[in-house]
Amino acid sequence: MKVNEIKSCYIGPQISPEQFISEHFFLYLVKGTMEGYDGHEKYTLQAGEYCMARKNHLARYNKQTEAGQFEKVVVIFDEAFLRSFLEKYQPAFEKNAINSAFILLNKNKRIPEFIHSLTPYYNGEGKIDETFSQVKREELLLILLQLNPTLAGILFDFGAPEKIDLEAYMNQHYKFNVSIQRFAYLTGRSLSAFKRDFTTIFSDTPGRWLLQKRLREAYFLIAKNGRKPSDVYLDLGFEDLSHFSFVFKKQFGKNPSEVAKG
Repeated sequence: MKVNEIKSCYIGPQISPEQFISEHFFLYLVKGTMEGYDGHEKYTLQAGEYCMARKNHLARYNKQTEAGQFEKVVVIFDEAFLRSFLEKYQPAFEKNAINSAFILLNKNKRIPEFIHSLTPYYNGEGKIDETFSQVKREELLLILLQLNPTLAGILFDFGAPEKIDLEAYMNQHYKFNVSIQRFAYLTGRSLSAFKRDFTTIFSDTPGRWLLQKRLREAYFLIAKNGRKPSDVYLDLGFEDLSHFSFVFKKQFGKNPSEVAKG
């Protein structure tokens, strides 16, 4: 069977639907195109390419189909698995300073060969048989570490996020639809410390600041860049179009569609 005939699968725990990467995972794109954004950069993954997505980062993904199809293989390296792997193989590593949510990996024939090797173990539901999933995860990680030794410093760092520059972080990540508690965790603070530091820096509460920041950006994109309201509300952290339209009109006295018409 050819690689491009492999169906999508997960090996390991499912990825959270939240815009927060709770566990490291490897993604191989079989068909289609995927675009990712982590608050710093935009990334594009084409069919036959692959990357690592890093734990404790915010990210958003958009997929584009190829002839109506989109297929991927995802292998999740959760902390329990990584601790077990570390104890078993004891790889040497140093902490890595890379801060991107996505790490694009150089092509090597061993990776598509590994993806191809998964074919006999599918259980008919787009997943790998649990009997073999642990073994195949170990095999992939051994390959990745041999090809990319610096990954070890990322994968085996089990510490919580360190305290970072809150102002810079929030200005880069305000578009992500995650809770205040999540922002606090990612900036290395307790919830109370986050709220206290936030008020000191921005002279406002996190909730009000996030809403105002998102609405101002929405107005700019619609009025100045000609974007459609339906195209921007999700990108700016609003959950649904009706709520976005309601708070937009409350703030600016006009519906988004009225601003769009000029």
